[in-house]
Amino acid sequence: MRKIFHLVGFAEGLSLLLLMGIAMPLKYVYGYPQPTKVCGSVHGILFLLYCWSAFQLSAEESWQGKLLPLAVFLSCLPFGTFVFERYFLRPRPLSFDTKLSEP
Repeated sequence: MRKIFHLVGFAEGLSLLLLMGIAMPLKYVYGYPQPTKVCGSVHGILFLLYCWSAFQLSAEESWQGKLLPLAVFLSCLPFGTFVFERYFLRPRPLSFDTKLSEP
């Protein structure tokens, strides 16, 4: 589930950046609204998938405190999904049964 959350988070973060950095300036500066409609729809679907996968991962990994609301809040900000994954979703430590490959 963590891999799915990572992929959806990357796609959602990228779609928000494309929406705000390219599609919205095309609409409001150049009067070309079509990219905003397409990118906005894609971003909306990815946002819902991100929220769903965050909820699933929080239940699976028993997130403590306000980690789930923080994930949803940061997904509304540019670069927020990347910040959440980098600083708040730390990798799980290796367990004793994990085999490491030799160099």
